[in-house]
Amino acid sequence: MKFLTLLAWVVADGVASPSRRQQWGDFKAEHGRRYASVQEERYRLSVFEQNPQFIDDDNARFENGDVTFMLEMNQFGDMTSEVFPATRNGFLTFPSRRREGILGAQADETLPLQVDWRTKGAAPPVKDQKQCGPCWASTTGSLDRQHFLKDGKLVRLSQQNPVDCSKFANMGCGGLMDQAAFHYIKANKGIVTGDSYPYEAQDGQCRFDATNVGATDTGCVAVEHGSESAVKKAVAIGPISVAIDASQPTLQFYPNGVYYEEYCSTMLDHGVLAVGYGAPEKGYWLVPKNSWNTSWGNKGYIQMSLDKNNNCGIAQASYPHV
Repeated sequence: MKFLTLLAWVVADGVASPSRRQQWGDFKAEHGRRYASVQEERYRLSVFEQNPQFIDDDNARFENGDVTFMLEMNQFGDMTSEVFPATRNGFLTFPSRRREGILGAQADETLPLQVDWRTKGAAPPVKDQKQCGPCWASTTGSLDRQHFLKDGKLVRLSQQNPVDCSKFANMGCGGLMDQAAFHYIKANKGIVTGDSYPYEAQDGQCRFDATNVGATDTGCVAVEHGSESAVKKAVAIGPISVAIDASQPTLQFYPNGVYYEEYCSTMLDHGVLAVGYGAPEKGYWLVPKNSWNTSWGNKGYIQMSLDKNNNCGIAQASYPHV
């Protein structure tokens, strides 16, 4: 082991400057990185060396006023922009979606100027989904918060339960928010608590036990597709599940600012939980539960641009009937 460690540093010596080598050592120590081989470490180091330049180039655009958000190095610094979404995004899109109703918005409706469910204790803590990518199971955050708003009882629900057991409309670490999760919970007559069925970051055998059910639903409401006004109406009711395009490299290193990405599409690949929106002059959606840990973003949160032509496809949303 000592020989391999020494060899790794010898290999790194040929490709990294002393300052970058120190940064690399600090990065591995901070994030607990251990690689399977010298070859893998050399490759990861080469990726790590390239990402700071990408971050610096984008921050120069921020300083020039060309973009409204900054970037910084984080725990994903040894991942390429291709590997990152492949391992952290797990939302799947299918053409058919079962709905108990569709929520639209009326032009003359009066909604709160801004909403932040964190101030009412209805925003869930940020989690770390790790390499599994079951972001579609953000439905648990929407469901437990809807129950909290209904009866004042807050029960942490299991993400692992639908990952292991909702096999009819998802592939474990990938799935649909409304079809695979809300409808699974309805058909299953409940979802168990997180304490009884903890998260394991991988597909497993279903171990559902009805005696540990923590919440139920009677289906879900799909928010009018593409309508940010309808999404605002839904968020004013409570935290809701939304899907976004999270494949852009800039999202990988986001720490703060209002995220608007001109290259974003409506090809959705990540499920998150929207818990608020800013006043009109601020123009953002408040999205936590991004499940990339509190070391990503602004303590796990991101402000995504609002009323910018559905940027990153955020206006695809749903929430449960409780």
